[in-house]
Amino acid sequence: MASLTLPGWYKEVFVKSIFVSDLTAGMELVNEAFLLQEVGRRSTKDDRPYLLCTLRDKTGQLNGIFWNVPDYVNNWAQSGQVVLITGRVNLYKEALQVNITDINQEAQPDLAIFLPTSSRSVEDMLAELKAYIADLHEPWQTLVSALLLTEPLMSSFINAPAARGMHHAYLGGLLEHTLSMTKLASYLSQHYDYVNKDLLIAGTLLHDMGKAIEYSVDTSFDFSEDGRLVGHIVRAIVMIETAARELDFPETKLRHLVHLVASHHGKLEWGSPVQPKTIEAVLLHQIDLLDSRMQGFIDHISNDPGDNPWSSKSSNMFGTELRRPEAI
Repeated sequence: MASLTLPGWYKEVFVKSIFVSDLTAGMELVNEAFLLQEVGRRSTKDDRPYLLCTLRDKTGQLNGIFWNVPDYVNNWAQSGQVVLITGRVNLYKEALQVNITDINQEAQPDLAIFLPTSSRSVEDMLAELKAYIADLHEPWQTLVSALLLTEPLMSSFINAPAARGMHHAYLGGLLEHTLSMTKLASYLSQHYDYVNKDLLIAGTLLHDMGKAIEYSVDTSFDFSEDGRLVGHIVRAIVMIETAARELDFPETKLRHLVHLVASHHGKLEWGSPVQPKTIEAVLLHQIDLLDSRMQGFIDHISNDPGDNPWSSKSSNMFGTELRRPEAI
C-alpha cells in the first residue's frame, strides 16, 4: 500500500494483527481494532436497543451488529472512533458481518492503519501534478503553482479524500481524482474544437481544491467547520480570487476560470451557483461526472466482499446492485 504524508498526530502506538481483508466466516475476534465508520441505533419490537455499524480499516469495510447493546457502550459509541471489537464473523446475505458481543474504546489509535489510502504512490502523483502544471502557459502556470504547490494547502490537497463515501473516499483520493480528470481534459481539449486548453486544464486542477479544507481526516472522513459553513466551491473561488489579485492575474481570464469552478457540479440543485455556460465549463462538468461515476462503481464493488457476480448491497450512487466486471 502506498504511503502518504500524514499529519504529525499520526503515531504508531500498536500493531494491528487482523485486517478486514483477512476476515472469513466463522472467525472469532477478541479485542480487534477497527474504525467505526458509521453507527446506527435501533430498537427491537420489544424495545431492546441494538447497534448497526460499519467497521473499516485501510483494507476494506464490513457491517457489524451488536444485539442487546449495554448502556455503557450505547452512550459513547459514535462514528469516527477506533474501537476494540469482540465477536464472531458470520455470513449474512452472502456478505461478511460481525456479530458483536463487546466494544471497548481504543485509547491511542494509529489512524493511518484505519483510513483507506490511494493505491497510487504520493511521489508519482505529485510528479504528475507538477508535470501538468509545467505544461501550462503563463499566466496560468504561475497561478496554479501558487495555489497547489505551496503550503499550507499543498499537504492538505495531497492527503484529502475527494468525497466522504461515494467515490475516491480515501487518503490521496482528491489528488487521484484531479489527475484522472486532468488526463481526460487534456485529451478532450484536442478532440473538440474551440476549447481553450490552458483554461480547461487550470479549471480541472483547481475545481475541487476547496475540498482540502472542506474535509477533516482527524478521526474519519467528515466535514470540517469550514466545509459545513462555506463549502468547497465557495472556498475555492475565494482562494483563487485572492491569489489572482496578488499576482495581478488578468481579469477576463479570471472570470472564465471562476465560472468553471462555480459551475462544475452542473446543476443548481447539485450545488453549483451557476450552470455551465462555456464550452470549457460544459466539458469540465462532464469530465467530473464521468470520473466520479466510474470510480464510484469501482469503489462500491471493491468494498462489497464476496464471490457473487452481483454486489450484495445496492450502490448509493447508482441506486441498484452492480455486476462485477469479469476482471475482478
